[in-house]
Amino acid sequence: MSQTIVTGYRKLLDAANERVESVGASEAVTMTNADDVVFVDLRDPRELERDGKIPGAFHCPRGMLEFWIDPESPYHKPAFAADKRFVFYCASGWRSALAADTAQTMGLTPVAHLAGGFKAWKDAGGPVEAVDRKA
Repeated sequence: MSQTIVTGYRKLLDAANERVESVGASEAVTMTNADDVVFVDLRDPRELERDGKIPGAFHCPRGMLEFWIDPESPYHKPAFAADKRFVFYCASGWRSALAADTAQTMGLTPVAHLAGGFKAWKDAGGPVEAVDRKA
């Protein structure tokens, strides 16, 4: 028996992008040293090791997002309790749009996502910090 997908990823992305603020790469680069902004990197560890990350970004694997945001979860991370603006990013902006939408639905505010993801960040000349998981 085959599955019938009634809401594909494009519909999910379109809906998320309607509800969540998108930040362009050039604007995001100007936020690099802002004390009131937390960049949240949703990419997996292999992507981090291979490509680096936005300097100072907080790494949250996409699969742990809901658990790390919720203060009632045993996995809660204090970084998500800060009174700051959260800018989510991934490689191309798809996972981050969905994640920012979820975070906003959970009550985390203010949130945005990096349009075009880490690729757009690098193309805009944003600084990149190497990540060495072996160290």
